[in-house]
Amino acid sequence: MILPAVVLAAFLAHAPGGYPAHWWKRVPEEQKASWEILPQSAKPGEVILSKRNELGILSNFAATPFTFRGERYASVEGFWQMMLYPEGPADERVKKPGIVWPHTRDEVARMTAFDAKDAGTLAEENMRKMGIDWVTFEGKRMPYRSATKGEHYRVIVEAMHAKLQQNPKVREILLATGTLILRPDHITEPGEPPEWRCNEVWMDIRRELR
Repeated sequence: MILPAVVLAAFLAHAPGGYPAHWWKRVPEEQKASWEILPQSAKPGEVILSKRNELGILSNFAATPFTFRGERYASVEGFWQMMLYPEGPADERVKKPGIVWPHTRDEVARMTAFDAKDAGTLAEENMRKMGIDWVTFEGKRMPYRSATKGEHYRVIVEAMHAKLQQNPKVREILLATGTLILRPDHITEPGEPPEWRCNEVWMDIRRELR
């Protein structure tokens, strides 16, 4: 039996379960970034939150502006990395001799993607030089790499909720993932803090929405 062209096209466009087939579209290995996990790496019942397709909107890197506690942020990544920077002239991180901050806190808040990530990398180097393991939000210190779901985790999850609520496309795409297990599109660190695993946070939020 030969399927009509329209039916065949619809079949090819969707994977089992009615999900878009391009979510698993194979990408040549030679095109892979050093940090990347490609879409075809997903096991049955899983999907990679790849920045190569619309699932990338769930990434912290995505340009999904939101307002949180009265302040505007360009992305969750910008919000995250902003907390590594001094809050003002009274902040002790400003007063350490020999420490140079390449950006202001407000500048980082307006960043997305690798710009924000790179700003955070520079800030983490300063933290190592100063021997500190904390960040701040609204003047409150919190451990930056806690093994438990502490204050930093709760603040990040709140920011992700704000992103979802203020960007309808985020909600739409998250719900479109159905019951799939969400996997990150980047190489993760062993024993990383729970807030690093944003794929798991999104699955928790998806469960709440239902």
